[in-house]
Amino acid sequence: MSKVTITQVRGTVGQSKAHEGTLRALGLGKIGRTVEHTDSPSLAGMLRHVKHLVRVEGPRGVGSTEPRKSAGAGLAGAEAEKSSA
Repeated sequence: MSKVTITQVRGTVGQSKAHEGTLRALGLGKIGRTVEHTDSPSLAGMLRHVKHLVRVEGPRGVGSTEPRKSAGAGLAGAEAEKSSA
């Protein structure tokens, strides 16, 4: 399995206790701390929970920093193909 690097970029002030607990479980807790974890489905769920507090660097599959295509962009492309055909 591949490695994922996670860095906390925002603090927990004003966040729920669940978010604070998730950060602690990831090995974070202070802004600027960086940890490395093995990519897994449970890690993906934890990262979705605190995605607004961390920066993730690693494989595309688990919350990568690469932007995703929006749902609307895919529909516009499909309509354009139909009209050109």
